[in-house]
Amino acid sequence: MSEENRNQLKLEGKQKFDNARFQAFFSDLRRHLFNQPEDQLWNFDDVKSRLRLQNPLYRGLQDIPIDRIVGSVGRYHDFTREFMPRHRDMQDRWSRVYAQMHSLEGVPPIDVYQIDDVYFVRDGNHRVSIARQAGYDIIQAHVTELETPIDLEPDMTDTMWQTADAYRDFLERTKLDKNRPGKKNIIRLSEPMHYHGLIEHIELSQTVMMLEGNDDATFEDAAKQWYDNVYLPIIRIIRKYDILQYFSDRTEADLYLWLVNNLYHIRQSYAHGAAISAHEFSKAMLDFLRKHKVPIPDDWRALEDGIVLQDMPEDTQDNHDSNQDG
Repeated sequence: MSEENRNQLKLEGKQKFDNARFQAFFSDLRRHLFNQPEDQLWNFDDVKSRLRLQNPLYRGLQDIPIDRIVGSVGRYHDFTREFMPRHRDMQDRWSRVYAQMHSLEGVPPIDVYQIDDVYFVRDGNHRVSIARQAGYDIIQAHVTELETPIDLEPDMTDTMWQTADAYRDFLERTKLDKNRPGKKNIIRLSEPMHYHGLIEHIELSQTVMMLEGNDDATFEDAAKQWYDNVYLPIIRIIRKYDILQYFSDRTEADLYLWLVNNLYHIRQSYAHGAAISAHEFSKAMLDFLRKHKVPIPDDWRALEDGIVLQDMPEDTQDNHDSNQDG
């Protein structure tokens, strides 16, 4: 590319920079006038510390969606959430990168950290900024992942962060993310304080195990027993009949918690050290559906003990059967 063309692209880049910076100015002004949250990128170090993440793994060169890039390592103050530049002294570098990206050289890959399904820029903030202003949907990136069972979304609210913190604490105590791993096994609640209710259920399971002669039962052992023989059976019933379609603002774990906390005979079964059967949960579901005026599937009325087991993995069935026999 000739020097003349390069200079022309740099001049064009300066104009684009000024436009983007004015957008950032009016965005900040509007948020201030209407008392809206600050329009700022996430700080990678804060998120890493908050979720207590370790052991990064390089995942190679990938095309990543630009709208899932939510933060930066070290430069989160320099750009808005839409990666519009905030500071005048960024103009020269921004315009030079703009000229390079619009020349035959193209866009060099950026470097990012991935946490769940969102990304944080390690190197390439200006490239992301220019790509976003140009309307790019994807950008090439060298991806290093920090794995977490926590769901992150670009539009996380304070309540969503509180729930993520509560779930992190729940997993640190129960170790269910290690003992029962997998995205489908994530236990999500709508309200962060309700994770304490799940902890109480597991503590009760630990008490039952000790009453049955397992004096060495740890809280981690009780968490596995509770998950396999109490929590998972009712979740499978909920999934089998797609009950959540009638409760769009609730989760499977919300429904489980409501059932257990509102069924006296289930709590009595715990108190006497007896196992809770799938049939008891089935009757509980019928009561729940009637209470909320939800249509009851025809074949639900004929539920038999153990119907929930037909879709379970064999090892889970074995655990449930041994619990019933004991």
